[in-house]
Amino acid sequence: MGGIQARMEGVLARVLPSARVAPTRLHEAMRYATLEGGKRVRPLLAFAAGEITGAAPERVEIAAAAVEMMHAYSLVHDDLPCMDDDVLRRGKPTVHVEFDQATALLAGDALQALAFQLLAEHRLADDPATQLEMVKALALAAGSRGMAGGQAIDLESTGKQLSLPELELMHIHKTGALIRAAVFAGAACGARLPDESGAKLDRYAKCIGLAFQVVDDVLDAEASTATLGKTTGKDAKQGKPTYVPALGITRARAHAEALRQDAHAALAGFGERARRLREMGDFIVTRKF
Repeated sequence: MGGIQARMEGVLARVLPSARVAPTRLHEAMRYATLEGGKRVRPLLAFAAGEITGAAPERVEIAAAAVEMMHAYSLVHDDLPCMDDDVLRRGKPTVHVEFDQATALLAGDALQALAFQLLAEHRLADDPATQLEMVKALALAAGSRGMAGGQAIDLESTGKQLSLPELELMHIHKTGALIRAAVFAGAACGARLPDESGAKLDRYAKCIGLAFQVVDDVLDAEASTATLGKTTGKDAKQGKPTYVPALGITRARAHAEALRQDAHAALAGFGERARRLREMGDFIVTRKF
C-alpha cells in the first residue's frame, strides 16, 4: 500500500498545475486540496483492480489520479458552509478556511474538469470505446446518479431517521459510486473482462463502497478528531442520518463485516489476481482511521 500511496503523491504533484503558474492562488488551492493527505483508497482500489486484467501501472496511475481528483473536489465542496460546513479535513484546515469560499468553489470545479482532461488526453485502454466507458463511469459517479445525488439526499434527510435500505440508497450514490468507478477504471486499463466477470467486480466494488461508509459512520462516533483528521461527532450534532443510529455500533460493525464477506465472495474465480482487492476489502473494514 505504501508504495502505491507514495507513487500517487508523485503522480498527482506532476499532473496538477504548478502553484507558480497563473492563476497562482487557484492552483495553490487545488494542490492544497489534493496533496499531502488522505488514505488514497480509490487509487489503491484502481491498482488492485488493474491486477485482475494485467493493466500497465503507467495507465492505472493516470486513471487513479482522475478518480482521486474527483474525490478531492467532492470533499472541498462538501466542506463548504452551504453543505456540511466543516473546518477540518485530513488534519488541516478545509480549503475554504485556508483560502476563502469562492476559491474553494473554483478549486473544486477545476479539479473536476482536470479529472476529465486526464482521461481524455492519455491513452489508457487499447480500445477507444473502453476509454469512453471510463469517462462515462466517472461522469455518472459524479452526477445526480452519483455523488451529487447522494449529497442531495443527505441534505434532504437531515433530522430524519432513515431505514437501512434508504441509507444504502443514499450511500450507493454518495460514497459508493466513485469507489465503483475507481475499480472499473483500474480494470479497464487492462484486458477486457467478460461481462460476467465485470459484473462480479462491480458487485465487489458496490459491497466495499457501502462497507467503507458503514465504518466511516462508526469511526465518526467512536474515534477522536486527532485520529481521523476531521471533526468527529458532527453528524450526530447535525442530525445527519448514519448507520450508527439506524443500527447501533455493534450491528453496524456486523453489517460491515457481512458486506466484506459478500465482497470476497464476489471475487471467487479470480484467484491470486484478486489478492490485492481482498486485502483492500480487509483494510477498509478493519481500519481505525
